Amino acid sequence: MPKVKIRFLNKPTCTTGRKARGLLLELGAEPESRDLSAERLTEAELEALVGQRDYKEFLNPCNELYRTQKRARSIGRHPVKLLELLAKEPNLIGRPVVTHRSRMVLGFNDEAEEETAAMSALSAGENSKEWR
Repeated sequence: MPKVKIRFLNKPTCTTGRKARGLLLELGAEPESRDLSAERLTEAELEALVGQRDYKEFLNPCNELYRTQKRARSIGRHPVKLLELLAKEPNLIGRPVVTHRSRMVLGFNDEAEEETAAMSALSAGENSKEWR
């Protein structure tokens, strides 16, 4: 069975992202990694990634800019401005972002770990519960 290719957006310095990537490798997946600090997402890429989801789900509440700047928290009401800000400040993007086909996992807590493991087990003919 070929390895499942999974899109993996993260920063190499992110401990949570390293744990998620390690799990994917352990499960035999092939993460296609993109370092968000070296290769930032464009506004168009962010818009495509967010799709119909709530833009606020992509914000990293642990980031200092998010915690200290009212602007980052309140700007979520204005998707175009939020995309501009996320493109300029990739640390505001919650990480890691793991995608496969139409499924996505944001962050990496206990629930996300289960979803990431399930995602890595997907093959062309399998179905899984729908994720956000």
